[in-house]
Amino acid sequence: MKRLKITHDHGWTPRKLRKQERKIKNAHLRQRVMAVRLVMEGYLGKEVASMVNVCRQTVSHYVSLFNEGGLELLLHRDFAPGREPFLTEEQQEEIKHLVLTTTPAELGWDIASAWNTNILQSYVYHHYGISISREALRKLLHRKGLSWTRPTYTLAKGDPDRQKNFEKQMDLIKKT
Repeated sequence: MKRLKITHDHGWTPRKLRKQERKIKNAHLRQRVMAVRLVMEGYLGKEVASMVNVCRQTVSHYVSLFNEGGLELLLHRDFAPGREPFLTEEQQEEIKHLVLTTTPAELGWDIASAWNTNILQSYVYHHYGISISREALRKLLHRKGLSWTRPTYTLAKGDPDRQKNFEKQMDLIKKT
């Protein structure tokens, strides 16, 4: 079996790699640097594979990436772009603005005084012609920094003087 070799070290030594390894938060990327460092220190590919808990071909791939482009190429990872969102960024901002500034009753929905995913689902379908699930709407609102809150109620018959006295008593209790 052919021994793995670091053909171009790009100025990295095992000691520098160990220091860099400690700075990396992502475990998978740290594992890559560790594999290259161990090969630099003279371990066989299959020994490194068992120490790092990956297959031998993966270690070979890491070494070839490092030889080709150094640490930058070794740590570079491309991720799949993911699914296209149902709504454009402008439409998402429009929905956020709508939720923050208006109520369904103001827009003629006559259903409720607060937005929920059922009403938003109907609004998006009628306004944009896009059918979107309630869970997708909830996640969209969460990404935009919105969360569901229940409105607070004030007692119409409550005596404000008695409420202030109660608050003062509670503060005294908390202090003692």
